[in-house]
Amino acid sequence: MTVTVRRQRPRRLACWALMAVLLADLLALSDMLAVMSVDLGSESMKVAIVKPGVPMEIVLNKESRRKTPVIVTLKENERFFGDSAASMAIKSPKATLRYFQHLLGKQEDNPHVALYRARFPEHELGFDPQRQTVYFQISPQLQFSPEEVLGMVLNYSRSLAEDFAEQPIKDAVITVPAFFNQAERRAVLQAARMAGLKVLQLINDNTATALSYGVFRRKDINTTAQNIMFYDMGSGSTVCTIVTYQTVKTKEAGMQPQLQIRGVGFDRTLGGLEMELRLREHLAGLFNEQRKGQRVKDVRENPRAMAKLLREANRLKTVLSANADHMAQIEGLMDDVDFKAKVTRVEFEELCADLFERVPRPVQQALQSAEMNLDEIEQVILVGGATRVPKVQEALLKAVGKEELGKNINADEAAAMGAVYQAAALSKAFKVKPFVVRDAVIYPILVEFTREVEEEPGVHSLKHNKRVLFSRMGPYPQRKVITFNRYSHDFNFHVNYGDLGFLGPKDLRVFGSQNLTMVKLKGVGESFKKYPDYESKGIKAHFNLDESGVLSLDRVESVFETLVEDSPEEESTLTKLGNTISSLFGGGTTPDTKENGTDTIQEEEENPAEGSKDEPGEQVELKEETEAPVEDTSQPSPPEPKGDAAPDGEKATDKENGKSEAQKPNEKGEAGSEGVPPAPEEEKKQKPARKQRMIEEVGVELVVLDLPDLSEDELAQSAQKLQDLTVRDLEKQEREKAANSLEAFIFETQDKLYQPEYQEVSTEEQREEISGRLSTASTWLEDEGFGATTVMLKEKLAELRKLCQGLFFRVEERKKWPERLSALDSLLNHSSMFLKGARLIPEMDQIFTEVEMTTLEKVINETWAWKNATMAEQAKLSATEKPVLLSKDIEAKMMALDREVQYLLNKAKFTKPRPRPKDKNGTRAEPPLNASEQGEKVIRPPGHTEDAKPTSEPEKETRSEPADTEPLELEGPGAESEQKEQPTEQKRTLKNDEL
Repeated sequence: MTVTVRRQRPRRLACWALMAVLLADLLALSDMLAVMSVDLGSESMKVAIVKPGVPMEIVLNKESRRKTPVIVTLKENERFFGDSAASMAIKSPKATLRYFQHLLGKQEDNPHVALYRARFPEHELGFDPQRQTVYFQISPQLQFSPEEVLGMVLNYSRSLAEDFAEQPIKDAVITVPAFFNQAERRAVLQAARMAGLKVLQLINDNTATALSYGVFRRKDINTTAQNIMFYDMGSGSTVCTIVTYQTVKTKEAGMQPQLQIRGVGFDRTLGGLEMELRLREHLAGLFNEQRKGQRVKDVRENPRAMAKLLREANRLKTVLSANADHMAQIEGLMDDVDFKAKVTRVEFEELCADLFERVPRPVQQALQSAEMNLDEIEQVILVGGATRVPKVQEALLKAVGKEELGKNINADEAAAMGAVYQAAALSKAFKVKPFVVRDAVIYPILVEFTREVEEEPGVHSLKHNKRVLFSRMGPYPQRKVITFNRYSHDFNFHVNYGDLGFLGPKDLRVFGSQNLTMVKLKGVGESFKKYPDYESKGIKAHFNLDESGVLSLDRVESVFETLVEDSPEEESTLTKLGNTISSLFGGGTTPDTKENGTDTIQEEEENPAEGSKDEPGEQVELKEETEAPVEDTSQPSPPEPKGDAAPDGEKATDKENGKSEAQKPNEKGEAGSEGVPPAPEEEKKQKPARKQRMIEEVGVELVVLDLPDLSEDELAQSAQKLQDLTVRDLEKQEREKAANSLEAFIFETQDKLYQPEYQEVSTEEQREEISGRLSTASTWLEDEGFGATTVMLKEKLAELRKLCQGLFFRVEERKKWPERLSALDSLLNHSSMFLKGARLIPEMDQIFTEVEMTTLEKVINETWAWKNATMAEQAKLSATEKPVLLSKDIEAKMMALDREVQYLLNKAKFTKPRPRPKDKNGTRAEPPLNASEQGEKVIRPPGHTEDAKPTSEPEKETRSEPADTEPLELEGPGAESEQKEQPTEQKRTLKNDEL
């Protein structure tokens, strides 16, 4: 048994070492496990986090509120965010920026820029000639682009999340409106890069809301499709979404719930902000009428007064949603004149009558894009703060024709909760229940190119072609490949938006440029010269529409193929094994594997655009890298023979799948050249020709046409600018903290000097000295403290603490004495009782050595002596002198004594009882009838006077055994049978020397 233990010990040590290493790694990684989501609204934002032990929690800001205003106040030496910035909007309206998201991805001539200037005339917008965009001109030294301001807000949201999670956070999912185009989405990603955030995904806010709704109702989703309409009217815009919920079968996790965005309708300017602006204009007119004839300025020309009116209009809109009328009142609106006026709900509804007429339009757009009718919608759910306006609900209820509107979702936090669930699903640190999300493309994207064709002999003309790349309401993320088959030289093509006829004229102007990118290809001709003997398979451009809805061109390749003959020699076993492994893992050195590494690629040949029919033999292929089957609607190239469809959905032509012709069945059923099928032995020896594919990378030059992105240098400069502002804010906070600490110490110490417990341990001279120094420091702080640095404030505080250190020490020691001395007395008494009990244990049962008990007795005596001597010495000292009885010395004595007692207690706990000696002089019991000749030795515990005898009937006269009798221990060959006959045996008295 000992050998077995020794053999297992190294394994156990190795296991423990491995577990320790894994635990250390987990603890090291635990600081980076948290992820966050930011529901970035026009007026406010909600931040949520997920970390170990905290599943999906909304972050509270510094004011302990769950919603934070998206407002930034920028001054020369300080910044304010959230509620602090909202309060600064009255004092510094020009430096307070709000609703700046409306300028993201917009050029200077965009109608939204003009609308922003009209709504907030106090802001000065500068013009950036390089990008044709605008920026905020706070002062001649301060200017920030909308992306930089958004980066500040995102950085502030991360600081709130990190304070709440108590650990650093870098991964985030950010919500954006569903109607954001490519330029606007790229602007949000650039702002996140400036803030140092790693964006896991830009999720549409309507998708996040739908995900939150489905996650908390997972059990209600089944194979039957459920169509739910979400009507989201926020502060700046309105979005109506039709979502289908049902369970689908997935390869990884079987049947899982899925949400699919079926239809989307939106209004970019319909929201609560427009209602508040109407109310602000109404209140401004009422105030001007009250002061009519006084020859005063128009209140609209005063930015501070307009900021006050906007805040009152926001409050008034909220109150009128629940009351028929309310009194608007503002103290000192302008020129110290108070404003007070009564506003009714009827007046409010008349002011916004045209806005309420626009409520049904997003519903109609969503139904049209989903190709559904209202009868197929099971429920309409309200989302967003502006849906609380009664007139909005009335107009929507009339438009959808339902009995009631659903209000069973948190209208403010649903998007934040759905986004943080998606963040946890995307993060590798968490495992959540799968929920399939299929978002939809709002704006279609197509590829346009022009090619010279020869219509008649000697007559050449340019032909314009269009191919849809991502269709409207198609799912994403997905990858697609477009193949150009008729080019052998360098050429260009454009990536543009598709048919945007569903947008009105005003929305088209707000949308901006409909041209995305011009792609210039370089190196196509060189690739053809490099492989003159190969057959061209076209120029393949790989596009990716990622999870954030951002389009990118991954690469462009020129593909060639040729037939090569293999040697008839048998391949070695190692070569076959290597080829098998390479095929399993998608490896290999041939370019063939590089092209066909993804076995879920499917091809989609789009029909030619109207008015641009291709010539015979010309084809532009679209290959979609998704699992859903794609219908092939274009005509194939006549020269290329078609084979059977491949299992993975690819075109099963020889040129695409690289299979040899001998491996395919002959479609016409023909045999060999002579019509006789070859023998199996000959098939093994012959090696038919196989296809070899060569891929040549083509140089790509992208020219962005919608909105130029910031260069890497400009991004780095903006990130450094934000970092410098953050460092400055931290230094300012540290200085304010040091000044507050110094001021608090001065006031608290001055108050303590008059308390009895401090006067008892100090003399009059000591208190006067401390009081004088405190007064001097207070005067210095008031006169020169504003210009003092953080170091100076900390040094001044350290000097005062050093001066008062002795006083505070004496007071603290006297406060601790009663508790510490009581604990020491209790420990001494219990230790003494334990020692006495240990010495009373009989020698046979004694488990403590004499040295151990002597050591404990010595420690007890030394502790008693130290306590009595120290207390006697302390009694001789006055209260104003430094005490000799210290709490730390008492704790040290207690620890030393407790350590000795605990050692003995642990020894008693784990020590096994000693075996008892065998009976040598006593009379042995007669063996039972079935016992061996040697008999059995029975050792009785103390108190037994009779020996057991194997009789058929027990004796009538028996005596009770003492309470402390131990169980019998049987030894010898008949121990088991003796134990069974024990109740019938007689007992005898044992002598003391037999024990």
